[in-house]
Amino acid sequence: MKTVIIVESPAKTRTIQQYLGDSYIVDASVGHIRELSKQGKGGLGVDVENGFKATYKVDKKHQTIVKELIKKTKGNKVLLATDPDREGEAIAWHLADVLGLDLEDKNRITFNEVTKQAVTEAIQNPTTINMNLVKSQETRRILDRIIGFKLSPLLQRKIKSKSAGRVQSVALKMIVDLEKEIEAFIPEPYYLLKAVFPKFIAEHSLNKNKGISSEAKLNEILSHIDGPFTVDEVIYRKRTRPAGLPYVTSTFQQDGINRLGMSASQVMKHAQDLYEGIEINKEITGLITYMRTDSNRLNVQFVNDTMKFIEKEYGKEYVGKVKFKQKENAQDAHEAIRPTSIERTPESLKSYLSDAQYKVYELIYKRTIQSLMADAIYDEQQIVLSNHGETFTYGGSKLHFLGYHKATPDYKEKLDTFIEIEPNTEITAVSLDHELLYTKPKARYTEATLIKDLEEFGIGRPSTYAETNRTLLARKYVEKKQKALVPTDQGKLTSEQLDLFFSSVINTSYTKKMEEVLDEISMGEYKSDEFLQEFYHKFIKMVDKADSEMIKAQPTLAGKDCPLCGAPLVIRQWKKGEFIGCSNFPKCKHTENIEVKGTELE
Repeated sequence: MKTVIIVESPAKTRTIQQYLGDSYIVDASVGHIRELSKQGKGGLGVDVENGFKATYKVDKKHQTIVKELIKKTKGNKVLLATDPDREGEAIAWHLADVLGLDLEDKNRITFNEVTKQAVTEAIQNPTTINMNLVKSQETRRILDRIIGFKLSPLLQRKIKSKSAGRVQSVALKMIVDLEKEIEAFIPEPYYLLKAVFPKFIAEHSLNKNKGISSEAKLNEILSHIDGPFTVDEVIYRKRTRPAGLPYVTSTFQQDGINRLGMSASQVMKHAQDLYEGIEINKEITGLITYMRTDSNRLNVQFVNDTMKFIEKEYGKEYVGKVKFKQKENAQDAHEAIRPTSIERTPESLKSYLSDAQYKVYELIYKRTIQSLMADAIYDEQQIVLSNHGETFTYGGSKLHFLGYHKATPDYKEKLDTFIEIEPNTEITAVSLDHELLYTKPKARYTEATLIKDLEEFGIGRPSTYAETNRTLLARKYVEKKQKALVPTDQGKLTSEQLDLFFSSVINTSYTKKMEEVLDEISMGEYKSDEFLQEFYHKFIKMVDKADSEMIKAQPTLAGKDCPLCGAPLVIRQWKKGEFIGCSNFPKCKHTENIEVKGTELE
């Protein structure tokens, strides 16, 4: 008898097989093996009349894979090593069901890193499948099926939009609502006033409070100022600046977008490669921990090893403290995203990684080691000056202690901007300068800031952030303009119609509540069927109302008539783009390609 270990990713199989040898067979499910069927009421694949019992079927691309797994596992011990999250737990349950495994048996293993030690420890400590996690994932999947299957066809029929979704549509609403706020914004003028001295520039106290509101107020202030300024105070203080916490999925994606210029999807793809294993000196090893996580926690052994490494490399004074922020409802069985060994510096791995992999690994490595280093310390100076009742201030600073910056060789120390001056000194300004500016609206969302707000509002899970961005762009609900996400006319129309008929469920607070309920289900504190029952009947009433009252968009006229029947030609869409068709369809099936200067539009 052999032990068959089933993981999700084929790339992971070769790494783990190398660790375990011939007494083990390592194979992959290649993700989910079963999908909700399209049977039952509305093709939902769930029995809405009897506790929302789900019906599953093996999808076409997995039929051969499942047959092979059944053959390989027959008569052998089976361990299910799918990913350590709710999706992974659900895949493990589907595998157990298809393979006929006993759910009472300890046949579930998890590891947060693909290293020999982690895999070996997992094999020695198997558990049973956590059915609460499975139920939570199933509830999420049913919710997404209900919303997607009911809303998407409705939008396609009524306003020619391609799809809607529980997280996707809320993200679109956030983008559209912000755009409306930007469009309605009216700029207001304000003035900044500065006193220019030989060695520094001081700002008027009102500059910090949205500036000076009017030209009359500016002239009033200027009329008070005469002669030299008096130094009222010179204040000194120390300020500490801690490094950021270790990466969770959202902060990792944001920095990958902002610092590396990648998309969220690209960042996650390269992280997946690093997690599944890279060949180094003829041995494959996972270089980072699992990259879908909402926990900042680091395991104790890794922390101890890293503290010793910091002391050895930089000195005892650079060793910091463990910083940890417990996010509400974080799946804390996970760790933060970190290197599997702090000894594997980015430089030591450069020859084994692609350029993109190296950049992603370096990002994770530096963030992790810096999170366990001492705070940087700055000396700060504030000079307060006055002139006939008007107050001006200057702020200077200099670096006192590098702290975590020590781990960044190319870090440039900030310039020493301290000014040598004593209180009660009188000093004459070279000039008084003022500048007319206008208030600006909020900045549009970028991929990074949308991810930040989705996490902050409690919408979606780490695995959904990149996919949400990608879907909005693919559906042409938004487009990128200089990195900003700008809603298209179709995106605005879609969001407005959803808001008109589904505002009570497609909003940030209700979607957050959904996530909280899913968390409670995962902990066995809420019954799935009760939640689905309540949601379904409320939602179907909204769908029925929208079906009868939502506007029906008319197709765009092509500007000419059909050569076959004389009816107006219109612009229609199909999966590969737009084409010209007869408005008399299906009676008349005439079509034409759309061409511009002899070239078909894509």
